[in-house]
Amino acid sequence: MPFTSPDRSPTATDRSAFLLAARGEPGPHTPVWFMRQAGRSLPEYRAIREGTTMLESCMRPDLVVEITLQPVRRYGVDAAIFFSDIVMPLKAVGVDLEIKPGVGPVVASPVRSADDLTAVRPVEPSDVPYIADSVKQLVGELGTTPLIGFAGAPFTVASYLVEGGPSKDHAKTKALMHGDPKLWHALADRLADVAIAYLAVQIESGASAIQLFDSWAGALSPRDYAEYVQPHSAKVFAALEQYGVPRLHFGVNTGELLGLMSEAGADVVGVDWRVPLDEAVRRISAASGTPKPVQGNLDPALLSAGWEAIEPEIDRILAEGQAAPGHIFNLGHGVPPTADPEVLHRVVRAVQQKSAR
Repeated sequence: MPFTSPDRSPTATDRSAFLLAARGEPGPHTPVWFMRQAGRSLPEYRAIREGTTMLESCMRPDLVVEITLQPVRRYGVDAAIFFSDIVMPLKAVGVDLEIKPGVGPVVASPVRSADDLTAVRPVEPSDVPYIADSVKQLVGELGTTPLIGFAGAPFTVASYLVEGGPSKDHAKTKALMHGDPKLWHALADRLADVAIAYLAVQIESGASAIQLFDSWAGALSPRDYAEYVQPHSAKVFAALEQYGVPRLHFGVNTGELLGLMSEAGADVVGVDWRVPLDEAVRRISAASGTPKPVQGNLDPALLSAGWEAIEPEIDRILAEGQAAPGHIFNLGHGVPPTADPEVLHRVVRAVQQKSAR
């Protein structure tokens, strides 16, 4: 791996509420940010993206910086999430894909054989200069607000490559896992290297933390996850440990996998809305031998239910989060495109005020 561990001397973000919670240390309040906080729910985002494709916007530092900053300005969240897409490193190394509006990533030539692996080569820093430029600019703009870098986990990225696009049942992916495990592990191992290199670029450019999105891992049984997925996610987390930044792990519908996901090596485990945070802490502790900070987990659908429904859920989640050594308030998945920005702003204020120490 052509990267060296940077000097992690104290930075302006080290005592931020987000990083304190991610390290399991007490802070001024429970930090809050939202997955997909930068994007389609914001009118200013839709305005700036007009006439520009998703892939193009992710490769233009001026757009990446502005879009990443938009929710920080509007909501006052405790962390920014880098605006990009999990398929960007694949695009950078020459995989023929596009992001179709209303559909998602679509791959022209899916991976179905060993010969197809040649399309997925390692990422070099020279492949993604716009990523490094964007992160550096953002760190300068954000000041004491941490920037979270991210990448797709090997399983989730592999599912797009194998299926050729989004899938509800991941049938082709599971068939490849079981039918040709040698090919599966070769693909997942290569994608782990892609994620490591891509995340290293973001960390070395100044990102304060990273999140590995295994969005579709919940489609797997615990046995399949342990055999076919966990080793490759663990490789990513182990390689990034040298940087000393918090490593977050998130998936959807992963209640039965929380212990295994924790064992993969994350410092913070994301929890969707299906499992109460105190129960999630119990499952993580049982698997890892010690509790870990958690992130989550308001049901995104409730953002449209009215404040009378939202506020009691905020109270409940904050109370349940006290079972963990650190709690980062978030949704159980991403911000829906129909979410009212004023509601999200109100959620941020309520979390910060209710949890103020």
